[in-house]
Amino acid sequence: MISEKQIDALATHLVHGLIASGVIQPKADEKDLIACVVELMSANFEQETRIYDEADKQAESLARQNPGVDPDRLRAGIRQRLAEKQGFVL
Repeated sequence: MISEKQIDALATHLVHGLIASGVIQPKADEKDLIACVVELMSANFEQETRIYDEADKQAESLARQNPGVDPDRLRAGIRQRLAEKQGFVL
């Protein structure tokens, strides 16, 4: 899991890079933009974690019911299905 400090550093680097390269011309304060990006990234990572956790639970349950099934492949398939269902790209 990525820490809040890492998310903040990544968001700062992203916003500074976009501004420096002229890709965006901010109409808001740079700190407000960074805060918005941090919020979006944090929400994204939290949703990803929820998908992974749910996939782990479902895969464990199904693996117990079907001992011959590869739990890693099962987990990956469940993760993908859950992500698609939520409109989330892993």
